[in-house]
Amino acid sequence: MSEHNHGCCEPHNDGIFGNKTELIFAVISGVFLLIGFLLDTFSELDFIFILVPYLISYGFGGYYTLKDAIQEISRGNFQIDFLMLVAAVGAALLDKWAEGALLLFLFSLGHALEHLAMDKARKSIESLTKLSPKIALRKEGDDFVEVPIGELKIGDVIRIKPNSTVSADGLLISGRTNINQSPITGESIPVDKEPIEDINKDYENDKEIPEKSRVYAGTINGDNSIEIKVIKESQDSTLNRLITMVQEAQDKKSPTQLLTDKFEKFYVPGVLILIVLLNFAFLVVDESWQDSFYRSMAALVAASPCALAISTPSAVLSGIARAAKGGVLIKGGKPLEDLGTLRALAFDKTGTLTEGKPKMTDMVLLNGLSNDEFLQKVIALESSSNHPLAKAVVRDGKTKMTKLNGFPEVKNSEAVQGKGIKGTVDGEMVQIGNLELFEDAGIPSEVEKKVKDLEKEGKTVMLVHSNNEFSGIVALMDTPRKAAKPTLAKLKKIGIRKMIMLTGDNQQVANAVASEIGLTDAYGSLLPEEKVDRIKKLEKEESKIAMVGDGVNDAPAMANSTVGIAMGAAGSDVALETADIALMADKLEILPFAIALSRKAQQVVKQNLWISLGVVALLLPATIFGWANIGIAVVFHEGSTIVVVLNALRLLAFKDKYSNI
Repeated sequence: MSEHNHGCCEPHNDGIFGNKTELIFAVISGVFLLIGFLLDTFSELDFIFILVPYLISYGFGGYYTLKDAIQEISRGNFQIDFLMLVAAVGAALLDKWAEGALLLFLFSLGHALEHLAMDKARKSIESLTKLSPKIALRKEGDDFVEVPIGELKIGDVIRIKPNSTVSADGLLISGRTNINQSPITGESIPVDKEPIEDINKDYENDKEIPEKSRVYAGTINGDNSIEIKVIKESQDSTLNRLITMVQEAQDKKSPTQLLTDKFEKFYVPGVLILIVLLNFAFLVVDESWQDSFYRSMAALVAASPCALAISTPSAVLSGIARAAKGGVLIKGGKPLEDLGTLRALAFDKTGTLTEGKPKMTDMVLLNGLSNDEFLQKVIALESSSNHPLAKAVVRDGKTKMTKLNGFPEVKNSEAVQGKGIKGTVDGEMVQIGNLELFEDAGIPSEVEKKVKDLEKEGKTVMLVHSNNEFSGIVALMDTPRKAAKPTLAKLKKIGIRKMIMLTGDNQQVANAVASEIGLTDAYGSLLPEEKVDRIKKLEKEESKIAMVGDGVNDAPAMANSTVGIAMGAAGSDVALETADIALMADKLEILPFAIALSRKAQQVVKQNLWISLGVVALLLPATIFGWANIGIAVVFHEGSTIVVVLNALRLLAFKDKYSNI
């Protein structure tokens, strides 16, 4: 299945209605086509009055197609669009005005929608570039001076204010903080960062740099002011590479598009040469020039690939309309085609397979405190912190309490960067944090085992120490969506044999989620370019693969996959713009419906191609050898066009038996 490549591929933004002009012209063409048809069918008017709306429909429907055809001919290219114009003129010469107007209307509509989709895709680059700040605070002597990020050099020291965007890739040399890396790595929880031990050390490659001291342009700093040493100029930053990857992937033509171009290149001139030669048939056949002209016009009608040209756009438009009704946005014929051929899917974790926010999953009491007594102390202390994990503990802890009778007073609350928090709760010292916070306190072996067992499940685990003993354990995790497991089971049932996860979270977390929801494989600790490498490798193994994601960090992987699929409401603008397909309302369970619809659309297009090519293959020899006249050619030609369009419209009533959508 292939979407017709309508001549010139640049969107038309120069019309009287801006970038919507082409679409409005197509609609006007359709309106006057309908007026002409109604007058022709139901009125007693003279034909000259009926001809006027048809001519207006021709004018609006053929304007951009003619403009593009002229541009392409000036470059030495003959597109099918040019043959459509010739066919429309031929239809007019045969007094088949309605057919010619319908042809131009359908093609101008497909043309306009294709250009609007391309224009939207280009905006993904603009969305990416907005992530990076335009200026940085560079250290000059004892002061920090504002400079454009383009002036930053390797080795410069810059300051990043609290809750602001990091302006360059670098090493943290002063200050401790937590950084939201989700725009770049997709990690669900902000990562604790601490200064590099030796700020003068030169690293041979990026992988040698300790992750806890590495920061990326485009990520968001936490509550503390920090200083970083620039290790990459702005054009080489991780963020800039994302932009480049998306641009490169968007510039590549699909194999289907190349095949269509090749077909147009030979078919259109071939038909035109044949029509010209048939005009001179009287030189070798005993007939008049008028008879030869009649024969050539019959062959033109037979050879005009109207049904062939309409077969794909009509099915694509019907498929896209049905998908939209089911909550899926599909950006054109190629993704609609490719989606149905997939046997492998790659998923991002955070916000795609999971909820995208940490939840309290486990609570273990250790020293006889009641549920409420334990949670009162924990919630009181964690309420003094702005850390996302602390907020999750407070939110979910309150739901686990039997009574909310207020919380004790907290004094001297202090965050221990990268380890946890401590403070005085109701006169008693309370500490909450990871194993590192208590490495000098002598953790009982059975308590340490419980913590490590929970960590093996991919959970973030915090020990609670109060009244000079360990009083409990709290574990949090970005939990899988409820729909994830049943959706993956449906995908397996409809023939998706490989479902993998690519995530910036660590391998333990990836494995835990994968085993819980039924994935084939999981790959953790991946940066965006590593996701791209993994996608390319999988594409070689499986020939085609889709990437399902929701964040900026997923955009390059989406752009380099056969089909990029974005989660709607939770997705960043970039992922949504870069993707070929968007699941609206943020529902993963719609994916099986989208795949089933794509497969049905493929079937319809194949049927249409057989019908249209079959009619041309039978009719063309029949007209050349005089076995069929213009009347028969028009009847079969119009008949095949109508059959193809009606067959395509069946997609509007499509219902998926697996999803009931």
